[in-house]
Amino acid sequence: MRPRIALVGDRSPAVRAHTRIPLILDALREREGLDLDAYWIRTDEVADPSGFDGVWILPGSPYRSEQGAITAARTAREHAIPLLGTCAGLQHALLEYARNVCGLDVSHGENDPGAPNPLMRQLACSLAGHEAAVRLVSGSLAERIIGAERTVERYFCSYGPDPAYLETLEAHGLRFTGHDDEGEMRVAELPGHPFYLVTLFQPELAERQPHPLVRAFAAAAAARAALTRGPDPVRL
Repeated sequence: MRPRIALVGDRSPAVRAHTRIPLILDALREREGLDLDAYWIRTDEVADPSGFDGVWILPGSPYRSEQGAITAARTAREHAIPLLGTCAGLQHALLEYARNVCGLDVSHGENDPGAPNPLMRQLACSLAGHEAAVRLVSGSLAERIIGAERTVERYFCSYGPDPAYLETLEAHGLRFTGHDDEGEMRVAELPGHPFYLVTLFQPELAERQPHPLVRAFAAAAAARAALTRGPDPVRL
């Protein structure tokens, strides 16, 4: 069976990461033999993505629906569905975890600028259009996939997590495995989950596709499809 992937995001030709998705899907099929059955789902149309083999929460905030993105992240986490979240995908995955696992009453500064306790706040220096180094924790999922403890990645974001909350998220099981040269968090993982990897950078913008993290996500979705729905039928 072809792995069924939910591409969660409000598709727009103005979001460069979105325009790269067809190229990425082609590269996965032609170079890696990973033929994904991908479905775009707008954030205000997310209902129950538990029937998918992978959930990819894409950049492009502010979303039409904060709750839709949070529902997608929660479903992937609770149903052990491979999850890749990039840029705003990381922001909303962490928001979901903070609220539903840690019990924190937190908000997203971009979605609700006047709300108290923003978990996601505007970065002192916007990363929109920037390229920067990310240092990966040795032995982490991200480091094993990349094959190095340092990588250079591309960004297009202006919001990130308030460091004041990260200790609480870590105490409840989340692991922060990628940081910039100043020590700011850039990658998060959830140990014990089949594949839960979220990044503030956008692997969609990598010059060479598919990016190793996207390839690993696709492989995890394919493994889930084979386990839960069986192999493709043999054609005679």
